[in-house]
Amino acid sequence: MNEDSGTCVILGATGGIGAALAERLVADGRSLLLAARGEEALEALGARLDQPWRVCEATDAAAVDELFDEAAGLPGGVTGAACCVGSILLKPAHSTSPEEWSQTLRLNLDTAFHVVRSGAKQMLRGGGSIALVASAAARVGLSNHEAIAAAKAGVIGLGRSAAATYAPRGIRVNVIAPGLVDTPLAARLVANAASLEASRAMHPLGRIGNAQDVASALAWVLDPNQSWVTGQVIGVDGGLGDLRPRG
Repeated sequence: MNEDSGTCVILGATGGIGAALAERLVADGRSLLLAARGEEALEALGARLDQPWRVCEATDAAAVDELFDEAAGLPGGVTGAACCVGSILLKPAHSTSPEEWSQTLRLNLDTAFHVVRSGAKQMLRGGGSIALVASAAARVGLSNHEAIAAAKAGVIGLGRSAAATYAPRGIRVNVIAPGLVDTPLAARLVANAASLEASRAMHPLGRIGNAQDVASALAWVLDPNQSWVTGQVIGVDGGLGDLRPRG
């Protein structure tokens, strides 16, 4: 199976990163199946990009299975999958409720697992590529990130294990770990000038990211030309995960 000729499924397609990835892949000539929870935004994105779309609750394993079953019936079958679903919760552990903890795991780790599970099923015979989104917070200790850091660290562990499991079947699995990205999901963090300046200062390159920064990396690992790249955790974070800015 040629990855170029098949369908790439994007979950969380209407989010800032998901939409940027969809636009980039369409520009590269890829065929997509777009999925998200909100029908109105999803329909608008599908119409703008001229790509099929389906409403899907990514925290529901059965719903994700159905989505990938449908994608398997599209020309070329499923050759790519990206999980761009997630959330941000910045609280210390003692202030995080059990409900917030559970929701953080559902939105970030459960969704990634469902995409790997359902996507791998459809790629077993022909191979393909799966891309997940973690966070720099899973790679370096940041205060008040306990729940989201734990969930995203789980995504990293999931991606590496799945990469080892499915490498013999020609399925590549990679993880992109961004720093703070200016998307609607982070709107409350970047709206405050003092908070934004503090966030910029944390990133050695002196700025927070944008959706295109992350989408570019996701598109790269999904590209069949990167056929020798798997099991990688790629920091797209302005240096946050590995460097310390000058004091």
